[in-house]
Amino acid sequence: MIVSIHQPAYLPWLGYFDKILKSDLFLYLDTVQFQKGSFQNRNKIRTKDGWIWQTVPVQTKGKHYEQTIAEVDINPVLPWQAKHWAAISQNYRKAPCAADWLPRLEPFYHTPYQRLSDLCWDMMDVFNQALGITTPIRKTSDMPPVDGAKSDLILNLCRAVGATTYLSGSQGRGYLNEASFAEAGIAVVYQDYQHPAYQQAYPGFEPYMGVIDLLMNEPNPVNLLEG
Repeated sequence: MIVSIHQPAYLPWLGYFDKILKSDLFLYLDTVQFQKGSFQNRNKIRTKDGWIWQTVPVQTKGKHYEQTIAEVDINPVLPWQAKHWAAISQNYRKAPCAADWLPRLEPFYHTPYQRLSDLCWDMMDVFNQALGITTPIRKTSDMPPVDGAKSDLILNLCRAVGATTYLSGSQGRGYLNEASFAEAGIAVVYQDYQHPAYQQAYPGFEPYMGVIDLLMNEPNPVNLLEG
């Protein structure tokens, strides 16, 4: 059984979904510490001038090292939803699939989400459906606690769900202890995602945008996901 593991991410890039698609089980790793400045609460969208960040403000002051991602609250004071929706609707209103996707995205920017992880989870579900992904997904916060850090945590999660192969992102090469996986009888395979090029709403191609860029521009996104 091929298992992949990734932390929650806001408007994830295409490689995130390629990893889910190629797995028999995907673990939504919401039980590790929130990382400031990561893709957990931000990603890029395309504009006529290139790209801009879209960042969900979170409340971590005074408790940054005590919170898991599942426990991180969105800052309710800052008007991030209105700003994000204005940026998305304005920059994608002329995209080929805007008439379909803007109404599907708009509810996320009017629903009063408290937790970042819940927002990312609900969005991921909608995007998976659009991309034809049916891989079973489990939140690690719904599983019995698993100990360990970095490579040991990944290995122990793989053991807990009966993995025979762990599909890692390319950055796993820098911290995974492959010998430990081999001793446990679990193969390690690294994702080498080749980003597809497609027609965007503005001239020039900017790769590594959030998944909505593909969905807004391509009527058949499933065919392009795998590059």
